[in-house]
Amino acid sequence: MKAEDLFHLGIVTDDPESTRDEFTAILGYEWGPEVGGTLPVTLPAGDRTLDLRCAYSITEPRIEIVRSIPGTMWEAGAGIHHAGYWSDDVAADAAELSARGFVTEATRTGPDGGLFFAFLRGTTGLRIELVTRAAEQGLQRCWGAGA
Repeated sequence: MKAEDLFHLGIVTDDPESTRDEFTAILGYEWGPEVGGTLPVTLPAGDRTLDLRCAYSITEPRIEIVRSIPGTMWEAGAGIHHAGYWSDDVAADAAELSARGFVTEATRTGPDGGLFFAFLRGTTGLRIELVTRAAEQGLQRCWGAGA
């Protein structure tokens, strides 16, 4: 993991449309389409299927606006929810963060059987999302020109 692997800051909100509109009105942000859907995830309490939906900004620095899911770690709150980093090995990077005191809050297995993403929270409250770099090309369609 390196600082330059940061690719977005995530905000969770109950009203993603208004949140995107506010970023557009104030800072001139443009947005790709809302993406996502029903996905299996593993939480500390066990496996769940959740409707995870988000939109990424086309404008950089990249922001991800996530639709809130009450009763989960994706519940709306004040400020930045997470910092998203590309990872060449999500399991190894998650293990490194765990060794530094981070607690795993959610994971998702990818089609190859490895971790697609992992959310971990540090003792200071910092939440990091690790996303497999193998997903980079597909996610780039979310913020490509003309998206």
